[in-house]
Amino acid sequence: MRVFTTFDEVAAAVGEELGTSEWVTIDQERVNRFADATGDHQWIHVDVERAATGPFGGTIAHGYLTLSLVPWLGSQVFELDTPGAKLNYGVNKVRFPNPVKVGSRVRATVSIADIVDIPAGKQLTLKYVVEIEGESKPACVAETVVLLLAG
Repeated sequence: MRVFTTFDEVAAAVGEELGTSEWVTIDQERVNRFADATGDHQWIHVDVERAATGPFGGTIAHGYLTLSLVPWLGSQVFELDTPGAKLNYGVNKVRFPNPVKVGSRVRATVSIADIVDIPAGKQLTLKYVVEIEGESKPACVAETVVLLLAG
């Protein structure tokens, strides 16, 4: 686990791969709970019987479920213990090149893409690549933006 305590430490790591999280299994219960939380009950996600005859041979996770795991997966790799609040600011780019079949395992590799000064502190851009065990194409590639406010 990499722990950053100063803005200078974060800035020194720009361009660096910080590491990779543990694997997590994406099971049908998690997909169903996400469908309930978002109201997205499309059959490809929640109807196991119908999805078995669909294009992926079974249900798949919502792309946004995969994206929603990014902060948690990242917390296994690094910690921002810098002074002041940390705020999710947004996402620059997100792509879902490969669906996550239910029962698959995923993990994320995290890199620091950039850090720039803002009046309130720093704006940090992180790159996440969420891979699927045994697959050549990732499930998700995303650039997230975090505001690191001065203490």
